[in-house]
Amino acid sequence: MEVLCIGTELLLGNIVNGNARWLAEQLAALGVVHHRQQVVGDNRERLIEAVRQAAGRCRVLVTTGGLGPTPDDLTTEAIAAAFGADLVEHGEIWAAIQARITARGRTVAPSNRKQALLPRGAQVLPNPTGTAPGMIWTPVPGFSVLTFPGVPSELRAMWHATAAPWLQQAGLAGGVFASRMLRFWGVAESDLAERVHDLLALENPTVAPYAGAGEVKLRVTARAADAAAATALLAPVEEELRRRTGSSCFGADGDSLASVVLAALRRRGETLAVAESCTGGGLGAALVAVPGASEVFLGGVIAYANAVKQAVLGVPAAVLERHGAVSDPVAVAMAEGVRHLTGATWAVAVTGIAGPGGGSDGKPVGLVHIAVAGPDGCRSEAVRFGSGRERGWIQTLTVGESLNRLRLRLNTGAI
Repeated sequence: MEVLCIGTELLLGNIVNGNARWLAEQLAALGVVHHRQQVVGDNRERLIEAVRQAAGRCRVLVTTGGLGPTPDDLTTEAIAAAFGADLVEHGEIWAAIQARITARGRTVAPSNRKQALLPRGAQVLPNPTGTAPGMIWTPVPGFSVLTFPGVPSELRAMWHATAAPWLQQAGLAGGVFASRMLRFWGVAESDLAERVHDLLALENPTVAPYAGAGEVKLRVTARAADAAAATALLAPVEEELRRRTGSSCFGADGDSLASVVLAALRRRGETLAVAESCTGGGLGAALVAVPGASEVFLGGVIAYANAVKQAVLGVPAAVLERHGAVSDPVAVAMAEGVRHLTGATWAVAVTGIAGPGGGSDGKPVGLVHIAVAGPDGCRSEAVRFGSGRERGWIQTLTVGESLNRLRLRLNTGAI
């Protein structure tokens, strides 16, 4: 089984290839093992080559993209050419395309007609939400190709309605995969791997580490005859991983530091406010990205200028003059100020130097002070993220570290 994603925009990085990830998840859920993913631009000859190569090494090829009406939509004709097949117009497809376009109040263009062409002998893979149908075609014995549009919503609807049942009926689904993604903050990938090194050698379930922007993940994947059995295999391994890693593990699967913090505050019946300098609203944005954040998050203040720190947050001019804007005393004053201003139970404040300029020997780029204020007082601590980091990276790390410090304070009283 292979996946081929088609589109020059993917190669240029104009859009993220979310379809490949989604398809991988769907195949795993069906128990279908796939061994290769590939991206090819909108080039006829390269598409033909990629399809022919896939036909020589796999049973099924799933493609996404290139089914539209424009000249650079070449998928169907390239696949037909790869096997020397004629394209045949399907009258029922052309009628459906016209009806869908006119129902939307648009004019049918002659170029839309190419979407009704399929290789001779191909089965239509219906598109219930768009104009571009796909196909299921077996051009040579032992090899089938399934084509989908690149529009994610259309791909997903077509997959669930037709493709997934076809794969099951074709006998390609074998067993079921279940996965659990454990999420960690405040521990390096190498340190985490050392703590769980023996578990990384397991064969079923498997445990694999992944590193990101400050966050490390451990993916646990099990395969069994059914979903219940696969989940049962996951449970003891997850329990052991959590035991060994303690508070470094902040959540699993779709959890984020923001969602975990908000959930903890919601359980406690408490509220939160933020005051930001170097992150410029990034901390607040991470919080409001979580549905239902307004139940807990009261608001925040972005205070870059010292005048705003003084006038809005009440940071004393003498503290700014003596310690500088990037300092623990100023972070503490910012946190206490926004907590008083909003009436929040808790407040987090950040001030730092995100770069690339503005640093000095005493206060280099990457230096950030994070303060957490609550009913039991306020404490600030400096964190150095490194002067070689890119500005956005430092801001992302600052947001994560701030939320994690609040999380630990809420859960354990630490920090």
